[in-house]
Amino acid sequence: MTRTLLAAAVSCALACASASALAATAYVSNEKDDTVSVIDLDTLETVETLDVGQRPRGLTLSRDNKLLYICASDSDTVQVMDLATRKIIKQLPSGADPEQFALHPNNKWLYISNEDDALVTVVDVDNEEVLAQIDVGVEPEGMGVSPDGKWAVNTSETTNMLHWIDTSTNQLVDNTLVDQRPRHVEFNKDSTLLWASSEIGGTVSVVDVEQREIIKTLNFKIKGVHPDKVQPVGIKLSSDGKYAFVALGPANHIAVVDAKTYEVLDYLLVGRRVWHMAFNIDESRLLTTNGVSGDVSVIDVDSLKVIKSIKVGRYPWGVVVAP
Repeated sequence: MTRTLLAAAVSCALACASASALAATAYVSNEKDDTVSVIDLDTLETVETLDVGQRPRGLTLSRDNKLLYICASDSDTVQVMDLATRKIIKQLPSGADPEQFALHPNNKWLYISNEDDALVTVVDVDNEEVLAQIDVGVEPEGMGVSPDGKWAVNTSETTNMLHWIDTSTNQLVDNTLVDQRPRHVEFNKDSTLLWASSEIGGTVSVVDVEQREIIKTLNFKIKGVHPDKVQPVGIKLSSDGKYAFVALGPANHIAVVDAKTYEVLDYLLVGRRVWHMAFNIDESRLLTTNGVSGDVSVIDVDSLKVIKSIKVGRYPWGVVVAP
């Protein structure tokens, strides 16, 4: 083999290995089937369906991507799946009806919203112990922990507030009033801003973390879609600070927002009742869970086009991507 052909072969092998590494695997919770669908992100096909607890909703990964945490809401537990074997290896105490949660950057503390009891439960995932239970507003749902580890923020759907928990003390220290029925929160990469969706209010609030005050409120208007159907839920921020993607629920669209100017750039039609989202490893693609249509839409981030729909179980809710 000539030097040129050898170099080309090595280059091709490295490119293929890189593409394979970036492809990874998506895990999707199916709320009505008590299952998790496994999607090969190279072939964009569902390759396995895993039985889990009752009404799985929130999903998150351990920092080393070895464990998958599953909010089994109607089983009143957080299940822990070993991704090497795809088996449930333990159940964590979670409080009643866990819906969403967030893992602290220390990889130990899991902050869990308990919708029925107006609580946030903090669990040490290593010792399987409840560290604290914190009173918050009525119907807590959304849960986020800042990348710097200083804040845990919970949304209460009925109280219409963001609740700020100091993670060094696990004490509630402040509240921010937002629009009706806040559902999800997402911190930016440097922990300076928090984006919060309000489902019934139809808005997204951008909050200054230091002051814990709203600096911008985003509204959405889609031609041909009744305003009552524009119900923001999931939010994903690209790590380069360029885009914010907002899932608009029964409007069946993703809003594409300039994360610096807050201008709505486009609306992308996806499946029915789009709920939550996840990037693939290099953020070249965005996956959306579409509950009513029972599928996952795949968006090419560069072109901002939907390129595929992948069938999963009934009422897909959460999604994460592991290498």
